[in-house]
Amino acid sequence: SADWKVRQPLAAATASPERRPPLDDEFLRARHQGKSDRGELPPRFAPFIDEIRAAVRARHYSYRTEQTYVGWITRFLAYAAPEKRQDLHPSQAKDYLDYLSVVRRVSSATQNQAFNSLLFLFRSVLEMDFGRIEGVQRAEQRRRVPVVLSRAELTRLFEALPDSCRLPVRLFYGAGLRLMEGLRLRIQDIDLELMQIVVRRGKGGKDRIAPLPVSLVEELREQIAKVRAIHEADLAKGYGDVELPDGVALKYGGRAREWGWQYVFPAPGFSVDPRTGRTGRHHLHEVNIQRAVRQAAREAGIAKTVTPHILRHSFATHLLEDGADIRTVQELLGHSDVSTTMIYTHVLNRPGLAVRSPLDR
Repeated sequence: SADWKVRQPLAAATASPERRPPLDDEFLRARHQGKSDRGELPPRFAPFIDEIRAAVRARHYSYRTEQTYVGWITRFLAYAAPEKRQDLHPSQAKDYLDYLSVVRRVSSATQNQAFNSLLFLFRSVLEMDFGRIEGVQRAEQRRRVPVVLSRAELTRLFEALPDSCRLPVRLFYGAGLRLMEGLRLRIQDIDLELMQIVVRRGKGGKDRIAPLPVSLVEELREQIAKVRAIHEADLAKGYGDVELPDGVALKYGGRAREWGWQYVFPAPGFSVDPRTGRTGRHHLHEVNIQRAVRQAAREAGIAKTVTPHILRHSFATHLLEDGADIRTVQELLGHSDVSTTMIYTHVLNRPGLAVRSPLDR
């Protein structure tokens, strides 16, 4: 249908926000009977999905954000099953968020991710006023105590890791990096003179400074030398391009082969950029690190559920154990609110941050 192929701005929703009292789960399950967000979309949706991708890229969002938005919008379209784009309305988004909470039983973080994707759809693609979506059944938000590894467990974990993953994983812990922050590090982000790491475009698009562990300096020098040799070999073969952040790519696209922009932990082979179609060497794939950490934890006899993000939890907790100020840890982690950092005080046994069991008196 032409309704899906031609972009037609929709009129803003003029109706006042729908208000209703919360409904019980049983009623909502009955309401969504027969509904599903699974399955492939009919071919008529393909141009519309392409339009959504174009809107994401026009705003210079990351490829990961593009995948997230397109994924949730695709599932929403499967749920709403509109005949044409004019049939879409924010009230359907409200119903879908209810469905995710009551039928799919997703977490609050997952429901919020879906909400942000639908907000982008209606505001930036359909040009419809999303309004205030009230009365949505909220997914239960659980406050969980973070898993933390002891220093002895960390030592066993590092020893069990394969050689190709040991340095990046130790750096994630030593600098308190998120998985993708560590994998996206460029040569120019490692300052061996000032002993610091510049984390660029972290969560929320923020930059910050992280400490560079002294114990890893020599290994990082060797790693950088290896990357230099790999890059020079790639250039000799006519390659050497690396993915650049959108702003840099637009203004300085020729820098894709410059030494400073190369990844500290490059992939073992070439790959094709799904956006530009250019062949280059990307960073190590996050799945390889995740699998290596899980396998190493099993071999090390660690009963806890271990993921790369637990290294960041352990970094923060151990800093606090060593007497670091909570505000300092907040800055190192890149948290906007100190209340987020406070979750790491749960294992401390210091006045003002924890209590002593009466059994130990």
